[in-house]
Amino acid sequence: MKSRHKRLLLILAGVAVLGVVTTLVLNAFQSNLVFFFSPTQVAAGEAPKGKAFRIGGMVKEGSVRREADGVTLTFVVTDTEKDMAVRYKGILPDLFREGKGAVAQGKIGDDGIFVASEVLAKHDENYMPPEAAQAVGEAHARALTKKAQETVSK
Repeated sequence: MKSRHKRLLLILAGVAVLGVVTTLVLNAFQSNLVFFFSPTQVAAGEAPKGKAFRIGGMVKEGSVRREADGVTLTFVVTDTEKDMAVRYKGILPDLFREGKGAVAQGKIGDDGIFVASEVLAKHDENYMPPEAAQAVGEAHARALTKKAQETVSK
């Protein structure tokens, strides 16, 4: 085999290895990609069906309910416009409280309740995940606009 053929074979093998590595990296990235949705977006049908995503907002006051097993609980996440029921089985973060910001990762179950595999809570008084803060702010602005329009039409 001539040296030119050996070089060409080596270049082709390198391109093939690079292609395989690129495919594996992109596949891993795609399978670990999780999008954030507000309760309003989920209610509008923007959330993926059968795929994991994150939902966030404020934990509604008086909504946390523990089941008899002591590990499973349900609560409601709200962006002040829409509410979303969440079921979680596991130990909650220490900072999880009603009226505070939280983000849950999971899927919507057949019964329409969001089944969380992980729950994250804010880490200090001033922090809320940026996506949740934006969603709550937008929902609050829409609610104020709607109230103003109702007041003007009366």
